[in-house]
Amino acid sequence: MRAVPPFHLLVAALSLVAMIAGCATRPPASDTVAVQEYQAANDPLEPTNRFLYKVNNYLDAYVLRPAAVAYKDVLPDGVRNAIHNGLNNLATPVKLGNDMLEGEPRLAGNSFMRFVINTTAGGLGLFDPATGWGYPDHDNDYGLVFAIWGVPEGPFLFLPLLGPSNPRDAAGRAVQIYGDPIGRFGQGAVVTGLDWGRWGLTVIDARSQVLGQLSSIKRTALDPYATFRSLYRQHREAQINDIRNFHEHTIPAWYPQPPATSATPE
Repeated sequence: MRAVPPFHLLVAALSLVAMIAGCATRPPASDTVAVQEYQAANDPLEPTNRFLYKVNNYLDAYVLRPAAVAYKDVLPDGVRNAIHNGLNNLATPVKLGNDMLEGEPRLAGNSFMRFVINTTAGGLGLFDPATGWGYPDHDNDYGLVFAIWGVPEGPFLFLPLLGPSNPRDAAGRAVQIYGDPIGRFGQGAVVTGLDWGRWGLTVIDARSQVLGQLSSIKRTALDPYATFRSLYRQHREAQINDIRNFHEHTIPAWYPQPPATSATPE
């Protein structure tokens, strides 16, 4: 059985404890404006979520942000880019599975070629020649797979360390953790330590990518929690629409195309 990274256990424990915070009170039916706002927010667990947002802010202020700042200050841009590329390459096999489950052969082909090219010509994924060779990266995960399959998102959730989410995306994240083939190779304390280290480095790398943006939102937004909730929903909806509206041919445009055949029988 695969070991669970420590921060995921912490997230689960904090989320369980926070359930005692209760649910938001639904406005009376007579207040139509308030009811519409309540439904639009889709946040029946708002007291719990706001409590977890405060927990997340505390953990971010004293753990994640200092680690991300140190990571950015100590390592040169080139080294951080190589680490980011390497982590992204390790995640590509899961992304390939996501593409296939969504019935997107061109996206799956891009993911497969990216993994092959970047793992070989890109020095085990530390560089990204695949993008310049016509195989661009794209967003995908099991939460998006479930969305394409028609699974409803459910109410808004805010998870410590992981941030904004919903039941569909949280379930997708769980499947992604246990379905990652990279973590299935090898066993023992060294392999387990490398696996946990990879997840921790992924979190720090992701946090370092948004240092300025998050600080700006927290500093300027009247209600940062509501802002993060809205931005997360907009971002996920845009990702879902990108996949639904992706209709490129399976064969890349630069590849020799077969000659067109006449639709009129001779």
